[in-house]
Amino acid sequence: MASITRSGSRKAVRAAAAGTLALATAIALSACGTAPWDQSQFNTSSATASPTARPTAAPTITPVVNELASGSARHTLQAGDIALTLDYYSTLSMDQWTAEANKPLTFSLTGALGTDDGQSFYLSRVTLTPGVDGPLGSLPAPAPLTDQASVPPGYYIKSPYSYSQTFILPALDPAATSITVSFTYEILLQTAPGSGDYAKQTATDQLTIAIAQAE
Repeated sequence: MASITRSGSRKAVRAAAAGTLALATAIALSACGTAPWDQSQFNTSSATASPTARPTAAPTITPVVNELASGSARHTLQAGDIALTLDYYSTLSMDQWTAEANKPLTFSLTGALGTDDGQSFYLSRVTLTPGVDGPLGSLPAPAPLTDQASVPPGYYIKSPYSYSQTFILPALDPAATSITVSFTYEILLQTAPGSGDYAKQTATDQLTIAIAQAE
């Protein structure tokens, strides 16, 4: 009985010693890791990424076109086989082209045939259609202006002869910054020299003019 008791005591001692060793190992391993207060999720002093500020785009400023800035403008158009030369100008200086003023616009045209067998050609009708723009877009525009030839078949415009006309553009919306004038030229061309038959040709053109702003 005595040997059995001593053997049991030795086993108990060894078991206790093994438990103590395991506990010490666990503590040692825990000591080798990062302490909770040193971990980033618990460290309030760690750097926090700040959102990157987006650059603000600079506003785009579109200059107002003025084709009469030099006093006049010359355009060339093609109406079928007819080459047209147009000159635009105003008897009113550009600093007087204000929204409230009546604005005279003068134009003249003459033409030449590419294949000239002696036919004549005539301007039967010209129509001017205004379009008005302001800082925020389109504005109300005046009614179209028209010159219908008073003689048949029209006004003779074969070079060296020409057609001239002045249209008066009325007062515009006070917010107007520019006016774009669209022209439609309707031309009758003889099918043969001396013939009473005509072919109709049409040419279109545009002219943009700045409106002077009050200082």
